[in-house]
Amino acid sequence: MSDALVIIPTYNEKENIEVIIRATFNQKKEFHILVVDDNSPDGTSKIVENLILEFPNQLFLEKRIGKSGLGTAYIHGFKWAIAKKYDYIIEMDADFSHNPKDLIRLYKACKKKGADVSVGSRYSQGVNVVNWPMKRILLSYFASKYVRFITRIPVFDTTAGFVCWKRNVLETIQLDKIKFIGYAFQIEMKFKAWKHGFNIKEVSVIFTDRTLGTSKMNGNIISEALFGVIKMKLKGLPK
Repeated sequence: MSDALVIIPTYNEKENIEVIIRATFNQKKEFHILVVDDNSPDGTSKIVENLILEFPNQLFLEKRIGKSGLGTAYIHGFKWAIAKKYDYIIEMDADFSHNPKDLIRLYKACKKKGADVSVGSRYSQGVNVVNWPMKRILLSYFASKYVRFITRIPVFDTTAGFVCWKRNVLETIQLDKIKFIGYAFQIEMKFKAWKHGFNIKEVSVIFTDRTLGTSKMNGNIISEALFGVIKMKLKGLPK
């Protein structure tokens, strides 16, 4: 039984899902994986089901009826992980924008270096982003600076989606009260952890944009992040 679970939310990731699963299982530390699939019409979940036959004790699948948003997929996975008593729960994208080789670094930051939350950060040491157009890099970078300025949270990459949580952090945060489902979900989770006094440590990583499949980024996600932060600050986000 591994003490660490990697949650991978999926929607139409047939080009990436098998490779990312095998890459994760190929790390020196044993990680378990939970795929939370939002009824992908491209057959992503079928690929996972076939791989479960090969990895019955390491790979798990939760299938949801519809496409309900990244935040709700992670909350579904968090609740599953808490019920299964994993000590460390890691968010990771399916598209290799997050390098599975960095999983151990995030895990060790929590396991051995005193972090309650470790963030795979694109911006803690300059700008570590590959294959993004300059417009998107600037948007992401200044969005994180904006969030940091508005909320005063001491995190450079507030929208990062490569995050390791100790189980007690997720048990403390009231997951059913999380308001946002897009990029603002990532901000809200970090903000609540910080407001509860948990230690957040950034681990510098290189973010590489996907080469296969289609990005899920859209204008609604960005506007939710920008305007959601103001609402979050004004309301003070009760614990």
